[in-house]
Amino acid sequence: MSSVHSSTSDDRVAVTQDRALSRIVVASVAGNAMEWYDFFVYGTAAALVFGQLFFPANADPLVGTLGAFAAFAMGFVARPLGGIVFGHIGDRYGRRASLVWTLLIMGFATFGIGLLPTYDQVGLWAPAALVALRLLQGVASGGEWGGGVLMISESAPPDKRGYYAAWSQLGVGGGFVLSSGAFLAVQALPHEQFVSWGWRLPFLASIAIFALGVYIRHNLPESRDFENADRAGKTSHMPVIEVIRRHPKEILMAMGLRVAENGGAYIFLAFSLVYGKFAGIANSTMLTGVMLAMVVEMAAMLLWGKLSDRIGRKPVYMIGAVSLAFMAFPFFWLLGTHSTPLIWLALVLGTAVCHGAMIGTLPSLVGELFSTEVRYSGVALGHEVASIFAGGLSPLIATALLAHYHAYWPVSVFLILLALVTIITLKYTHETRRT
Repeated sequence: MSSVHSSTSDDRVAVTQDRALSRIVVASVAGNAMEWYDFFVYGTAAALVFGQLFFPANADPLVGTLGAFAAFAMGFVARPLGGIVFGHIGDRYGRRASLVWTLLIMGFATFGIGLLPTYDQVGLWAPAALVALRLLQGVASGGEWGGGVLMISESAPPDKRGYYAAWSQLGVGGGFVLSSGAFLAVQALPHEQFVSWGWRLPFLASIAIFALGVYIRHNLPESRDFENADRAGKTSHMPVIEVIRRHPKEILMAMGLRVAENGGAYIFLAFSLVYGKFAGIANSTMLTGVMLAMVVEMAAMLLWGKLSDRIGRKPVYMIGAVSLAFMAFPFFWLLGTHSTPLIWLALVLGTAVCHGAMIGTLPSLVGELFSTEVRYSGVALGHEVASIFAGGLSPLIATALLAHYHAYWPVSVFLILLALVTIITLKYTHETRRT
């Protein structure tokens, strides 16, 4: 009789844990989508309209776009600062507290961009204010990714951590789809109205997203691993210093893994819009293709994460890095056909296969490199320092190469170099699936 009672009690505990995990997954994905909408909406605007609005007029439109992407890169420069600050808060006081603050800062900065005057109205104050608000976006996003990942992965069953951790990236994909969809909608306006005021709407709409996101995160339960560490008195007083002292190799691993994933993503998803304009492809075709690719990738990354639970993190990540190198030239060949189905195929292959295999595995792989009491700081440092050189500079470098050579092949070579950095890093990274 006692064994039956014990079995029933265990079943109830399991059901309660499953419900708690489901709630964490849904809330984390929704919160991530709202915050990354704010961050990505700048990238879309930089490719389409910011060059002509916030930077001095020039005969070559690529020069203005270059300035917009330079401001875009400034957001990535600020991300390590956000990683340090919110990594400390997350390891010291909890993942949830950190995530509420990142969303507050992101919402303020994004709404502020929607209110900015243009260069024609206030001169150099316009790009200066744009850069300042972009820096705030960078600080917020620097603390966002690690917290969103850990809220799920630290509450997931160890044998399914890769699958559940991959869910955290659906919020990133969802934010990109929302931002692209918002700009696709406002581009339906006449061109003069879009340039005059229509571009502001996706930024101003973030106020509603921000309010909903704060409500969701405020009611989110804390991650299981952090609660256990906190109850046992194992939280660190100076987690950033401690993780640098104890895990320097793991931080470098996380940075190297990030290079191909982040750099490739922003070339496929942000620079491709610039190249599309350069090649004479309609913006609507490119934006629709980017949205389609991201939707496919959102499903693919779950499959990649699940596969990493079966065969290991390293093999799946290697598939993504190697395929990025092989896709570097065919991606632009397919865009050059001006065939809508082939353009969309290029975007789907670049994101769902190349990027998807890496981003679907990265949350579990990087999280498993660090111990609980310094995990937020370690993940944030490795992830965000690399984002400066990878995601932040990649569209800037790619646009500069296109402006100088007026050809795609230097960008393809650059993609291959990004892939090689990550492939070499993987050779020296230990398998973490059983950790």
